[in-house]
Amino acid sequence: MAISGFENQVTQAVEKLSESIVSVNSMRLERRYFGIVPLEGQGSGIVLDKKGLIITNNHVIDGANQVSVSLKDGRTFTGEVVGSDEATDVAVIRLNANDLPAAELGDSEALKVGQFVLAIGNALGLPGAPTVSMGVLSAKGRPLPGSDFVFEGLLQTDAAVNPGNSGGPLADLEGRIIGITTMMIPYAQGMGFAIPINTVKRISQEILEKGRVTRRWIGISGIDVTPQLARRYNLHSESGFLVAEVEPRSPADFAGLRNGDVVVGADGNVIKHTKDLLLAISKVAAGGNLRIDINRLGRNATIEVRPSEARPIPRADGR
Repeated sequence: MAISGFENQVTQAVEKLSESIVSVNSMRLERRYFGIVPLEGQGSGIVLDKKGLIITNNHVIDGANQVSVSLKDGRTFTGEVVGSDEATDVAVIRLNANDLPAAELGDSEALKVGQFVLAIGNALGLPGAPTVSMGVLSAKGRPLPGSDFVFEGLLQTDAAVNPGNSGGPLADLEGRIIGITTMMIPYAQGMGFAIPINTVKRISQEILEKGRVTRRWIGISGIDVTPQLARRYNLHSESGFLVAEVEPRSPADFAGLRNGDVVVGADGNVIKHTKDLLLAISKVAAGGNLRIDINRLGRNATIEVRPSEARPIPRADGR
């Protein structure tokens, strides 16, 4: 009886989710030595609201000259890319449509490692309904292997994730979307990754409001403090962020941060790792201040830094 109840919960979640999953097809033109050729890409997406907003991965639509979105009911629309963010791999597409079945978004901060999750998407572009796989949430806060850091880190799951799943949902058994699938590791088994839905909410909102994503910067670099590092350099904290370099005339320089300072807190939150500090900086509103707690040669102090907008990092392809 218990197994039957669990099975019903899974099937009901899948039925709920499948209404909001779309297929995203993109086409871009690329110049080759023999001429210009069209290159097609395929992924998944999620209906964000009934007025035609779709969420998918940046890498699904990156460089596309044309994007089309197909719904479960068979309708196909030409999509307009509202904006995208390469660092978090989030993109927003707008359709000229109404009364679409919007997905229910969950809270990725409330997740617990070990809970059951569902991955749904257009795996391998197979015809018919989306592919469903089930697994557990294997880890939270993972850095993306071989890529730039995503502020909150990624959700890791052992649910099967395949090409074509990109942009599709990772969901809980209530049918609430907790993440957006972003990649799988081809040389590993049972390792798929998703962008936390709270990150997606924030990034998509900024794209809709500004057309792009801006990030805060204070001008420091350094490393995580470990017990071994603390003993070697006689630091007075066994965790935190060790400042190795302060860029001249940066917000950190003006605020008085120095090489060798250990950042142990920010706006009332404990800083144990680099990602904790990056997250705290990313949450500061434009023109706002960040209160940073530091340990300097055994003495605790608090300073205020006003982050500025980060300079964009040039892409390898020059764009």
